[in-house]
Amino acid sequence: MHENLTDLHLLRELEPVVEKLLNRHLSMSKDWNPHDYIPWSDGKNYYALGGQDWHPEEAKLSEVAQTAMVQNLLTEDNLPAYHREIAMNLGMDGAWGQWVNRWTAEENRHGISLRDYLVVTRACDPVELEELRVEQMTRGFSPGQNQQGDLFAESLFDSVIYVTFQELATRVSHRNTGKACNETVADQLLARISADENLHMIFYRDVSEAGFEIAPDQAMHSLHRVLRNFKMPGFTVPEFRRKAVVIAVGGVYDPRIHLDDVVMPVLKKWRIFEREDFTGEAARMRDDLGKLVEELEEACEKFEVSKQRRLEREARQAEKAAEKKKSFAASTAS
Repeated sequence: MHENLTDLHLLRELEPVVEKLLNRHLSMSKDWNPHDYIPWSDGKNYYALGGQDWHPEEAKLSEVAQTAMVQNLLTEDNLPAYHREIAMNLGMDGAWGQWVNRWTAEENRHGISLRDYLVVTRACDPVELEELRVEQMTRGFSPGQNQQGDLFAESLFDSVIYVTFQELATRVSHRNTGKACNETVADQLLARISADENLHMIFYRDVSEAGFEIAPDQAMHSLHRVLRNFKMPGFTVPEFRRKAVVIAVGGVYDPRIHLDDVVMPVLKKWRIFEREDFTGEAARMRDDLGKLVEELEEACEKFEVSKQRRLEREARQAEKAAEKKKSFAASTAS
């Protein structure tokens, strides 16, 4: 069994790797301006400045696209809490600190641009959006605290491994939301944000991979803990469960996407099921992850059945509503 290393030891051991990955990130990342992705000419004043306040008929996005984009924005809004969590576990010294601040600065663009797009295009109620932002940020993001579940990042490995999966999940969600919008500017904006999230994921993924080489058993304990308890950071958003169902049924982010596009690519990159350097409890945890993958596969199959039933039910309801409307129109005409 390998001896556990302290976070301070791991931070020092991994700092050369972090510096190399930070330099790679800076060479690959592309600076962009949120205002370049907002159709300003589509905007008009709200009531406070002599215009008209929002009306539901102004929303051009589908329910799925609107729900997903607002959910993505509210998730991004908790950046101050994410910064705190990352800074607490990665530290603010040397290359680690440079990364924390750079990551935060890049992430901040996402919330700015998403809110500007939604408000300028009147894609949702801006008053409700602001109320949700205040509530979401007041709740904060502190897993394991404030009745926010059992998982709390207790170590460096907990943080970098969790954020690897979270960044990849966010990247997929943004990209699929853009496609669901069926609107060119929104699609371009969300593709740009998705590209940022992908580079962030690659940084955390490769830091974690280096960690597996230094302390495989210790890293496996964190990986098992993260995947067995995984939740997206947006789980604190009001009505999260209802919104998650809309997003899943709409094909933006569902159990199949989570397994095939998020969980498995990372496990394969880290060679979790091929490695032979796990010992004792860590080896048993690796085997349990194999069972978890099977459980997730079963969840995918159950979801597809449930989704099909829901879609059929909604189709019947829409057909009845159309018939009722047609009948009403006929009676009015006569």
